[in-house]
Amino acid sequence: MGPLGILRTSEFDWKLVLAALLLSLFGIFLIFSAQYHSAEPGAQAFYTKQLIWLAVALIAFALTISMPPRFYDFSAYLFYFLILIVLIAVLFVGSKMGASRWFSVGPVNFQPSEFGKLAVLLALARYFAYTKLPPESTKRLAFSLILVIVPVLMILKQPDLGTSLVYIVLLLSLWFFSGLSPVYLLLIVSPIVSLIAAFHWLAWVIYFVLLLLVLFFFRPGLLFSVVTTAVNLIFGMMTPLLWNRLADYQKMRILIFLDPGRDPQRAGYQIIQSIISIGSGGVFGKGVLNGSQTRLEYLPVRHTDFVFSVLGEELGFIGGIIMISLFGFILFRGMKIAIKCRSNFMATVAWGVVTIIFFQMMVNIGMTLGLMPVTGLPLPFVSYGGTSLVFFWVLIGFLVIADSRWQEY
Repeated sequence: MGPLGILRTSEFDWKLVLAALLLSLFGIFLIFSAQYHSAEPGAQAFYTKQLIWLAVALIAFALTISMPPRFYDFSAYLFYFLILIVLIAVLFVGSKMGASRWFSVGPVNFQPSEFGKLAVLLALARYFAYTKLPPESTKRLAFSLILVIVPVLMILKQPDLGTSLVYIVLLLSLWFFSGLSPVYLLLIVSPIVSLIAAFHWLAWVIYFVLLLLVLFFFRPGLLFSVVTTAVNLIFGMMTPLLWNRLADYQKMRILIFLDPGRDPQRAGYQIIQSIISIGSGGVFGKGVLNGSQTRLEYLPVRHTDFVFSVLGEELGFIGGIIMISLFGFILFRGMKIAIKCRSNFMATVAWGVVTIIFFQMMVNIGMTLGLMPVTGLPLPFVSYGGTSLVFFWVLIGFLVIADSRWQEY
């Protein structure tokens, strides 16, 4: 069944596609508004470029839904290994702003780590759909972890900490969806808590005692308990080493998140101006093209990372609620699709799509409100960026496939 065939079926969810289209058009409008008063050469052309990328994204969406689910099922590991090759290649030939994240072909930049999320999602979905091992199996957990860690290490080498976090969160979410007990999941992420708690010896001691009590009462197994305890000890002792290995800008992002006033004229400037922009918008906003922070260019990277700040200033609380409601509808539909799918593979893919969209939305909006560290993750469908826009429309394509063919095994 081609794209036209799916469009004609009664199962095609026009409301889902319309919500994604409205978000994309919302984004183009905000990009236009963000750069309308800019003195930077070519800045006013960003919204026309995004319009072109939307056309490309819709073509990619049509191509995605033209293939049957079995094609992606059978090709999952092939896509995974191809993206590993591309991620290796970008380390050697990709370059932009001091980082090796993009391939540049003339005016077009392509960021492979975006589609790496999809390749990892497909590989994990195929593995979880066909493995006979129980969710708590050490082999099952280890193999799926390796599938994620390999590309994550390459992405960290670029370096791109924000994107790598999406991969980790995706794995944790799919572990849960595929049947892993929440207790096991909490114990698995416990080393991260140990890493943070170890910044103060008393907090780390209290945390470690609580961890031992949890292991004693829930008894997840001797091997799992020993490994969990050992890893928590190692992570706690490695905190100073890992902190020293962070790049200066990564350290500053964490420190500024905790206290934006630490460096208000430089590192903390973005967050402070973003909070001022959103707060000044009030309930109804200052009006289109009338945002003072945007118009006077106090707000940096307002068409990419901080596009939600432009929305808050010009359209206010009401505009923010409308955008978040559109995201909420897509996430709600995605979860319904994942739950009703008879195919374990497509159900897992649909759940992974919801995870990626939700996590990036939460982090980006939280970042603009000062509730999350600045990570550079774009707001899905809305932030300026061709690769990101095409990627999220491909994800919508997978939701459409899963919804229209939910009865297929």
